[in-house]
Amino acid sequence: MRILPVKPGSLVSRIDRYLFRQLLLALIAVTTGLVALIWLTQSLRFVELVVNRGLSIRVFLELSSLQIPYFVSVILPITTFVVVQFVYQRLAGDRELTVLRATGLSPLALARPALAVALLATALGYLLNLWVVPAASSEFRQYQFEIRNRVAAFLLQEGVFTQVSDDLTVYVRTRDPDGQLRGILIEDTRQSNNPATILAERGRLIGSEATPQVLLFNGSRQEIDRQTGRLNVLTFAEDAIDLSPGARGAEQRFRDMTEMSIGDLLHPPAGAVMAQDIPKLEVEAHRRLATPLTTVSFTLVALVAVLMGTFRRHGGLVRPAFAILAVVGLLAAGLALVDLAAKQLSLIPLIWADSIVPGLLCSWALFGPELRLMPPALQVRLGAT
Repeated sequence: MRILPVKPGSLVSRIDRYLFRQLLLALIAVTTGLVALIWLTQSLRFVELVVNRGLSIRVFLELSSLQIPYFVSVILPITTFVVVQFVYQRLAGDRELTVLRATGLSPLALARPALAVALLATALGYLLNLWVVPAASSEFRQYQFEIRNRVAAFLLQEGVFTQVSDDLTVYVRTRDPDGQLRGILIEDTRQSNNPATILAERGRLIGSEATPQVLLFNGSRQEIDRQTGRLNVLTFAEDAIDLSPGARGAEQRFRDMTEMSIGDLLHPPAGAVMAQDIPKLEVEAHRRLATPLTTVSFTLVALVAVLMGTFRRHGGLVRPAFAILAVVGLLAAGLALVDLAAKQLSLIPLIWADSIVPGLLCSWALFGPELRLMPPALQVRLGAT
């Protein structure tokens, strides 16, 4: 039997592909499962629109699915850490990591697949934070706005008191096939100091999707004078009533900072935001730019927990536990720094430090001794492999 020689470079590339495939597939599976769980819990608040407001399942799915990019951007650094920690711990438990070390592979060589996956996740995080999430957030808020304002246009049912909002209720006795409404009663308390009850023989829906109105014919408007207690009745031949949930008149939608681009956050258009909100916009811009880098830092924290230290036959839970606590602490610190930086802009560099410094420290601890002791010729050779 003849044994064929295996080139070291070929062996390393096979190991890299083996580890990279396991990490990438696990990352996709874990992220998909966790996003589905979060989507399921968060979408329950839209069930009320389907049950009580009569919206279709299609509208429910479209509205709730617009939040998925935001969920992915939030949990991607965490799932990357979990996957790297789990896969390498499993390799250590199955003695595969010991065999790989025995072949002469250094911590840097063993960490390369994890770092490659982390860089892919970081690139995806930037894609989500800079483009996909703002676009999806803008579409989500616009969708909500349209549904809230046009809900009366398709929810008015025969013989049913339709609660368009907390302060607006509409009753229609019959609704003709051509859209004519007959026997209309409207209870309007949008002006708390001047509530009104409106009756009309017939009417029809008019206006745009953003500002639905009902045109009433042959009716009366009844109001109680709070000072005298008298009932004032005003009859009319034709009147138009705004069915928007807010106060009378068109409701204006203001952009939220979650749907603004980086350029708009750093340089908001004149008059688009209030002066006191400008610091919050700047902090949000730096948060979007810095957060994806935490993926690499969390990956290096997991690698330090697995690749550093002596081999234990029965494994160990101390280093993985410390790694989990470190990541939880970094997440908590990141949230706290965002809140503090919104009040004091001089703290913005700390947001970047929270995302980058842990990765630099872990890189120095894990790869520093190897790179310092390695001859220059071997460094070039390792880079080539």
